[in-house]
Amino acid sequence: MRASDRAYAALLEEIQTGALAPGTVLGEVEQAARLGVSRTPLRAALARLTADGLVAQTSPRVTVVTHIDGDDIRALFVVRRALEETAARLAAASNRSAEFAALVHAFDDARLDGEAARDAYYRLIARFDAALDEAAANEYLSSALRTVRTHLVRVRRLARYQPERLAASVSEHRLIAAAIAAGDADLAADATHVHLHNALTSILESLDDAAPSPERKASA
Repeated sequence: MRASDRAYAALLEEIQTGALAPGTVLGEVEQAARLGVSRTPLRAALARLTADGLVAQTSPRVTVVTHIDGDDIRALFVVRRALEETAARLAAASNRSAEFAALVHAFDDARLDGEAARDAYYRLIARFDAALDEAAANEYLSSALRTVRTHLVRVRRLARYQPERLAASVSEHRLIAAAIAAGDADLAADATHVHLHNALTSILESLDDAAPSPERKASA
């Protein structure tokens, strides 16, 4: 792996997991030393992250991790809804019913008790996303979805864990997979729409709950 790819992967993971929080300053000299790369590949990595919208340059040698708020998340979901509903329709028209039928069973078997189980569930979601991309068979669509998903990982980490919402997500993904397996494009798109509506509502509520109230700010 090239040094620039290695630096990009390391910084991407740290931003997505919250190890590098919004507003964190990424000094060029410090980050190059920390990651064990020279400044040239670090600059290439930062340029990619800038293109992703995950960092922003504030001076020639200083970059910061971008903030993300409710308006950003709403805008992201507008794009996500358009892309994923289209992908679900295309997938339902594909010849991959057996693959999505297998995913239905995988969602039936999904468990959420404990962090390891939740991590396994997110790997199942990644498997579902990959199957959706392959079935849609449109590289432009898949490329746009990959960009959206880069931000979604971060959004999920910013929102607090909600057991009820995660359990509902399992059922919603199962319905989408079943509709695609059955070749029902309308149901696949509608189920995707409902899932994304519920996901957005839950994330925004989670962020509102986490934000300090005016009373708490005044008493601080």
